[in-house]
Amino acid sequence: MLDSFNRTIDYLRISITDRCNLRCMYCMPRGILPLSHGEILSYEEILRIVRIMAPLGIRNVKITGGEPLVRRGAVELIGKVKRTAGIEKVTITSNGVLLLHYLDDILRAGVDGINLSLDTLDGETFGRITGAGTDGPAAGRAFFSNIRSFLDRAGNLPVPVKINCVPIRGVNSGELAVIAGLAKNSGVFVRFIELMPLGCAAAFEGVPGREIAALLETVYGPLEPCREKPGNGPASYYSIKGFAGKIGFISPLSHNFCGSCNRLRLGSAGLLRPCLAYNTGLDLRALLRNGETDEGIARAITALVAEKGQGHDFFGVPYSPAECTEMFRIGG
Repeated sequence: MLDSFNRTIDYLRISITDRCNLRCMYCMPRGILPLSHGEILSYEEILRIVRIMAPLGIRNVKITGGEPLVRRGAVELIGKVKRTAGIEKVTITSNGVLLLHYLDDILRAGVDGINLSLDTLDGETFGRITGAGTDGPAAGRAFFSNIRSFLDRAGNLPVPVKINCVPIRGVNSGELAVIAGLAKNSGVFVRFIELMPLGCAAAFEGVPGREIAALLETVYGPLEPCREKPGNGPASYYSIKGFAGKIGFISPLSHNFCGSCNRLRLGSAGLLRPCLAYNTGLDLRALLRNGETDEGIARAITALVAEKGQGHDFFGVPYSPAECTEMFRIGG
């Protein structure tokens, strides 16, 4: 699929649930009521959408949430998506709490990569960022232990592991060099993602990618741009002498990458968004449940792609953080 700006759209992010076992301060505020089971897409509906979109050109699928592994049957879904004709890669993004428990099953299902959302290596800061889990501080400590146990295995897995860190000034900004150090002795990628002013995240101050890069060069030495681009997303990757892994930056505020955008986002309630910054999109749930044919759904998706905007503008009009959907609703 090509949009009106001649960008090839071949990547679909699928949020399979809006539920999570954490309450990260910039993603899911406390007091949020989750959608009912009937409001979210069934696995059969998700697979039908994937089967429709693969012939249109979708080749890469990311399974996300909320936290995807809190939904029963998520691992089986990964395997079925991977076996869909035309789909080449299926990856998963997780907060890591349940990753170790499901790891062997995920690998057997054929996952091609794992993204771990990890904003801190300090237990106290973890509790502050995540709300210490949905079951209180004791559960938060257990969750953090699970994540650290996964990290111990991450560098030796047969698929690439990417650690996604969202720097927040005054919260975890003092340990970014330490987090980057996870890439030194293992083959993991550590990526720093600029905080986007979506929903409750607008209340916090992020750290620009260029500031983080300068910090890392002070600590570790020069960052050398990588010639190869590992993955399908917008990250820019760098090598550091003596590091086994790579450092990546995803900088939607300080370095707009919309010109190379290749993705669509399917929310758990069935809204297909051409861009995460706006609430407009195509209600696939309504089409599916009102008896639309595969051909009709394919035409609607193609029309949506043709209307995909040139890019987001977090500083312009009519953008308003208050009108944006919280991150957990749109798959991060």
